[in-house]
Amino acid sequence: MSNEIKERTMSPKAYRRGYIVAVLVGIENDNAVLWQIFTQIAKHQQTIPLNGDRSEPKAVYSFHESIVNALRPTLKEGVRSIIIASPAKTNYAQEFQNHIKAHHSWLLQGENRATFSTITGSASTPPQVAALTKTSLFKKLIQETASEETENLLEILEKRLNKTDNLVLFSVEEAENLILGKQAAGKPKPEYLLLTDNYLSSSRQKNRVHRLLQIAKNRSVKTRIINAESTAGIRLTQLGGLVCLAKID
Repeated sequence: MSNEIKERTMSPKAYRRGYIVAVLVGIENDNAVLWQIFTQIAKHQQTIPLNGDRSEPKAVYSFHESIVNALRPTLKEGVRSIIIASPAKTNYAQEFQNHIKAHHSWLLQGENRATFSTITGSASTPPQVAALTKTSLFKKLIQETASEETENLLEILEKRLNKTDNLVLFSVEEAENLILGKQAAGKPKPEYLLLTDNYLSSSRQKNRVHRLLQIAKNRSVKTRIINAESTAGIRLTQLGGLVCLAKID
């Protein structure tokens, strides 16, 4: 799998599974299964049943809403690459995408938009997911969605750099002061903590940076570790390798 974008992680177990790159949603006739796709493994996140029949519009609407709600926590953490899988000769994936367009256009617009792609196949069980993620098409989708996500992050970064009402910080010390400090009303609040994988691996303050990433995530700051060779990674490197973006509500 591509490691275009990597999620911060701390524990030895987390290192063994790699870094999160996307969320896979396997939609079947009567349920949907969500998986967090890491560079090394796929981790089951949640199974959502369809309470009713697909011939019942209200049941399908509620089903799709439940999927969106299940995606919210991961989206809030900054992981915005979503791959939707459904069996051959079904339109389940397209129906879900239509639901998003009709009822959740916020997922497709603005700085925090998500990237959606579809693939044919079942993703309800570990063996099915293992087989699907090994295909060249799935690997290509991971690369494409990750690339688009880094472009979105770069767009956010450039906009913030050109604004005077948003705060952009370039050092661990400054980021710590903002993230660990009291979040008073009317004052800048941390929104993103972005750094390259090269910065993390070569930092002389590695433990300090890992601690900051952990605290940032606990405080609902979107944390992303980005491949230094990607377009966004190259720009981050030009800025020192680490950037903390803040905004004033």
